[in-house]
Amino acid sequence: VLWNMTLSLGWLSALVAGFISVHVLQRLYFPYFWRDLLFLLKVIRYGVKLEMFKLTSSVFTVLDRFIQQAQRIPNKPFVIYDGSIYTYRDIETRSNRLANVFLERVKLKKGDCVALSMNNEPDFLCVWFGLAKVGCSIAFLNTNIKPKSLLHCFNSCGAKTLIVGSDLVESLDGVLSSLLEDDIQVWTMKNQSEHTQVQTLLDKIDVASDRPVPAVLRSCTSLKSPTLYIFTSGTTGLPKAAVITHLQSLKAAAGFWAFGVTEDDVMYIPLPLYHSAASLIGIGGTIYLGATCVLKKKFSASQFWNDCRKHNVTVFQYIGELCRYLCNQPKTEVDKVHKVRIGVGNGLRQDVWREFLNRFGNIKMCEVYGSTEGNLVFMNHIGKIGTVGRSNFIYRLLFKYNLVKYDMVKDEPVKDQHGFCQQVDRGETGLLLSKVSALTPFFGYAGSKQLTEKKLLRNVFVKGDAYFNTGDLMAEDQKGFICFRDRVGDTFRWKGENVATTEVTEILGLVDFIQEVNVYGVAVPGHEGRAGMAAMIVRPGLTFNGQKLFEHVMKDLPAYARPLFLRLQEFMEMTSTFKQQKFKLVQSGFNPSTVTDPLYVLDYQQKSYIPLTDSIYQSILAGERKL
Repeated sequence: VLWNMTLSLGWLSALVAGFISVHVLQRLYFPYFWRDLLFLLKVIRYGVKLEMFKLTSSVFTVLDRFIQQAQRIPNKPFVIYDGSIYTYRDIETRSNRLANVFLERVKLKKGDCVALSMNNEPDFLCVWFGLAKVGCSIAFLNTNIKPKSLLHCFNSCGAKTLIVGSDLVESLDGVLSSLLEDDIQVWTMKNQSEHTQVQTLLDKIDVASDRPVPAVLRSCTSLKSPTLYIFTSGTTGLPKAAVITHLQSLKAAAGFWAFGVTEDDVMYIPLPLYHSAASLIGIGGTIYLGATCVLKKKFSASQFWNDCRKHNVTVFQYIGELCRYLCNQPKTEVDKVHKVRIGVGNGLRQDVWREFLNRFGNIKMCEVYGSTEGNLVFMNHIGKIGTVGRSNFIYRLLFKYNLVKYDMVKDEPVKDQHGFCQQVDRGETGLLLSKVSALTPFFGYAGSKQLTEKKLLRNVFVKGDAYFNTGDLMAEDQKGFICFRDRVGDTFRWKGENVATTEVTEILGLVDFIQEVNVYGVAVPGHEGRAGMAAMIVRPGLTFNGQKLFEHVMKDLPAYARPLFLRLQEFMEMTSTFKQQKFKLVQSGFNPSTVTDPLYVLDYQQKSYIPLTDSIYQSILAGERKL
């Protein structure tokens, strides 16, 4: 008996020692194993649910989920806006009224595409849901876009109706006649309109029925049916209409949930709804959980924390710039007095990230990496500072992506002797490519197969394969953490918006004294993203006119796309493939003591481009000059 007991104790000790050893080894070499596993199981479970829709051919959309929530929790606040509370029932009823108006008065039919130009307000949601209820796809227009781009947006998505917010009717002044010539009907959220050709909706909503329109109108049999078009600034010049299918909407709506947000949380959405972050992740995520969101018309750094305290906000959406603005606010004694526990967003720089946490307390910042039209998402569910996401062998099995060597001078991937791309080593920076497959489809852009094809790289590793080109340079470390390094090609990001250099180039090229122009983004110390800069050659016989150029960019470019710096050159450098050479220009920046060419800076007070002196340069570096 004693022998048996000794044997049993020996086995037990060995087992305990084994468990402890495995635990210690796991903590040492695989510290994130369990957190990764639980997160991936959650994501896979949701993915399987979406795959089931394909088999049953009955798609339960984000709109269906909203209608379900309106029946389940009708009196729960859905949106808090400007001090007013709108319950799930309120938004459901008003969107029903709008749906009836769209059918009976606007004469919309299932399958029509309607463009929506509105700032953040509850009626943005009511119009969006009302249109979806009658089976329309909706094109969200960036409210900053100028007339030329607006007409292009209609052509690309095929919309024949425009609904515009009451505060944006004036922005149509230069383009209304062109819209009407193209047989586009224009409606506004007003009771009466000064423009005889602009028809009104508010007066019609008041007398409309709030009964639901037939469910068959919104029903859909394929996850791949387009539900939205979200305009993304691309490398081709004018905005591109990224096709957002029900599949993408449902995936984005689960973002908050994947990060551990619950229906008891209160979300703060200060980003514009015409971007996918606020609409698909923010509103979609609030609906999926049955939570409450605080919608802000426009982000205000001075009101942010007061709003969070007033409404007991627990989760907020951000872009990197937003956090930097908050850090730049004067310090107060109540900086850490709030209930915010999670931030969800992208583009947060390491230095700002650290300062933000030191200043405002232990908030878990969950970076999400992915483009509106892309087929790959990284999520930093661990909250590790300075990384956009995590990967491991399971993730790589599900989502095939690669980092390949990239030649910054030639502006193209490096190829081997067989013409295939080469993978970078762990820790090295490379261009991120994501394989296009049944599991990770790429839906492309509306109205142009050419634009869609341009975003694909074919015959990357083997003949016949296809990869989505993200245009982003990334690095993955030994532990599987992924860091964003830079953007390549003809797009840069400033003030939270993507700027297509070719669009800016085209508009600057219309100025009579400019012979040739090359637009690119330059890093500005202490600022997120890159500021616009243009190298230009002045036409022989003409002279540079800073005032004239200022008036031109003010009229034709949104604030974030206006070049802040100019560089006058004698000639343009070209690459071996006759593309404008940007790399060296980007590297040399805008320092007047190292750049020998004349430099100018945009000055809003003098309403002109003025010479960039060393003292102005120093004031920019010190953060004293507002950009």
